[in-house]
Amino acid sequence: MTDSSRAVRWLLAAIQVPASPSRYRVAIWRELRKIGAVPLGGGVWAAPAAPVFATGFDRVAELVAKAEGQVLSFDGRPRDGLSEASLLEMFNAARTEEWAEFASECDKFEAEIAKERHIGKLTVAELDEEEHSLDRLRRWARELKARDIFTVAEGVHAEERLKRCQEVLDGYATEVYQAVHAPLGTESV
Repeated sequence: MTDSSRAVRWLLAAIQVPASPSRYRVAIWRELRKIGAVPLGGGVWAAPAAPVFATGFDRVAELVAKAEGQVLSFDGRPRDGLSEASLLEMFNAARTEEWAEFASECDKFEAEIAKERHIGKLTVAELDEEEHSLDRLRRWARELKARDIFTVAEGVHAEERLKRCQEVLDGYATEVYQAVHAPLGTESV
């Protein structure tokens, strides 16, 4: 038995929905993934009992009701240290995977700007597009950080990655500004 005063409380949802139409199953699966729940098997999902997850489980229950399915919800602690460690490992593995995908998208962002620089595409429209891409990365990082309540190592580096993306964009913005205003002479902003 684990010390129940120390063990993390977990939310569990056992979900059953009709096989068709499949759009409900997909919507429920997407919502569970979006909130950061981990599948335990057989339609059972788990997440730490924190407000960010509880709200998500409420949305899942609404989707299950629309599908005319059933959800059984539980709030509790693992009975033993092995169960606790397994849940934590599964949850953190999911966060690690998400942060790895985030880092990959940061790489793509930097590569895209490098490509635009290389081909000399120094336009305001392209700069706007890249700013929107960076905003999307920022929103995604905030969402991931909200779910990463145990702070996996990969998440710690995300702030550094975002800073580097911002620096790359700032450098590109300077080049775009110079390209757009160079024909106008040396006027200041």
